[in-house]
Amino acid sequence: MRLTFRPSLLLLVPLPLAAQRAPSPAPIRYEIAFPNAAHHEAEVSVTFAGVPARPLEVRMSRSSPGRYALHEFAKNVYNVKATDSRGRELVISQPSPHQWNVAGHDGTVRVTYTLFGDRADGTYAGIDRGMAHLNIPATLAWARGMEGRAARVTFRLPDPTWTIATQLFPTSDSTTFTAPNMQYLMDSPVHLGAQSWHTWPVASNGKTYTMRVALHHLGTREEADRYVDATQRIVEQATAVFGTLPDFDGGTYTFLSTYLPWAAGDGMEHRNSTSLTSTGSLASSMNGLLGTVSHEFFHAWNVERIRPRSLEPFAFDEANMSGELWLAEGFTSYYGPLVLRRAAITDDAGFGATMAGAVNLVLNAPGRRYFSAVQMSRQAPFTDAAVSIDPQNKGNTFISYYPFGEAIALALDLTLRARGKTLDDFMQEMWKVHGAQRSLAPVRPYTVTDARRALARVSGDSAFARDFFARYIEGREAAPYGELLRQGGYVMRPAHPDAAWAGDVSLRHEDGKATVLAPTPIGTPIYATGADRGDRLVSLGGRALASAADLAAVLAAHKPGDSVPLVYESRGQVITTTLTLAANPRIEVVTFEAAGEPVTDAVRAFRAAWLAPR
Repeated sequence: MRLTFRPSLLLLVPLPLAAQRAPSPAPIRYEIAFPNAAHHEAEVSVTFAGVPARPLEVRMSRSSPGRYALHEFAKNVYNVKATDSRGRELVISQPSPHQWNVAGHDGTVRVTYTLFGDRADGTYAGIDRGMAHLNIPATLAWARGMEGRAARVTFRLPDPTWTIATQLFPTSDSTTFTAPNMQYLMDSPVHLGAQSWHTWPVASNGKTYTMRVALHHLGTREEADRYVDATQRIVEQATAVFGTLPDFDGGTYTFLSTYLPWAAGDGMEHRNSTSLTSTGSLASSMNGLLGTVSHEFFHAWNVERIRPRSLEPFAFDEANMSGELWLAEGFTSYYGPLVLRRAAITDDAGFGATMAGAVNLVLNAPGRRYFSAVQMSRQAPFTDAAVSIDPQNKGNTFISYYPFGEAIALALDLTLRARGKTLDDFMQEMWKVHGAQRSLAPVRPYTVTDARRALARVSGDSAFARDFFARYIEGREAAPYGELLRQGGYVMRPAHPDAAWAGDVSLRHEDGKATVLAPTPIGTPIYATGADRGDRLVSLGGRALASAADLAAVLAAHKPGDSVPLVYESRGQVITTTLTLAANPRIEVVTFEAAGEPVTDAVRAFRAAWLAPR
């Protein structure tokens, strides 16, 4: 069919109203000042324009991206006031601890409040004379129904030496930044202070991205240079896993690195940045700090873009439960030290020691008899820095999805390598299907079933994928780690084969006795005696337990299988029983070289393909 173009007719027909472009709603405008930084306060104002003719519901978040439990950030907000466009004070009601309703406005509402913050980490806010480290959900209020609006944030700097580090988008004003919507705003931490900047270009996706380190520390320039050099190598080796960088929004990725004695230890991933805080210094804690850098940067792919469906979109007013954290957090915990090894920051022995920590938990912690890795992941709202005062039995029933997933990733990587594939191949498949789309929000977030299907495609064996998931991820079995590790020239062996062991129990020695500080671990000799949290161990083998040295002396004088008398006090009762000592189940992972075993060419080739730089 031939179409004839008649421009004269087009001029006579107006566009329908629905086709005319509606004006964008006014952005939400924030301003943050620090007139009382010495006492850890900020003054925040937020202006909402174009408000519908009903009470405006202003809220503080209850949770934060990368955190899965409730943190109730409203507890640090006070002096809440509201005015309209003419400055007329408005009436505020508070239907919940984290919401303020503002009625009687004229379409514009300006809310002001004081924020207290004295914990500089990835979850809260830390404000003092020398810095402001702000996690945005802990800092900025938002309004129901306006989550899709853009935001404009202006910082009033109290010190001209301060600069502003953030993934928020810059404007022509160096103190003002923007976000396209609330999800992006809340995901964008900010560090203000006298920090040094270090940048370098990385080519990927046909573009050149700017990698930035904003470093606030008390060390030397030489220490900073070593840190930045190592971070560059981490970026290089993490990128090699996927073969490409994410398409960072705005063309930049920022490491907000804050290492100060008054900061708090934390690492928190974000879409185009990461918040890195610690009391440790570059001089004393370099490799530990770089381990967090490696973990958090890997999250730029795994969880920020390869994202579980259960976390998309993130809910800021409730806890966020996900059954996929064994992959989102646990596999990242495996790649953190693996990337360090490939970047030549650590060595083969150090990598083996790190893997031993995760394997020990999976093999020996009693939690695996209660929950699978998927089920452990769903407990994050109870364990991810969640606060409660009642005693819990998590030491017996829970294994963190971080080391649990790390151990699963180790087993899967080594199993795939024996089949001619690698975990890198699996991560690339997850990236291609679920992460590589260029959008502010993940287009195809995944489920456990999606991950299993990805493994089937990579391995070419759907039966293998079903079996691996059924046994080790959705089931409670432990993989044959000793056999798998030998492929790469590692020996898994008892760490203390001849030592007598009563159980790993936390004790406080005082008044000539040893107080048990936590529930005793199921399956240990001390658990079998009935001793538990709060009980006071009086004597073992006839010797008073006045110090850690006393306990060590008794254990050193015996061997596994020996039975020794134990006396302890339990809630008003004196219990006299027998403790039967066992062999310590803790394992270590050492190289063939350290174990005195021959290293064949096949082992060298396997280890190089696994651990050598890409």
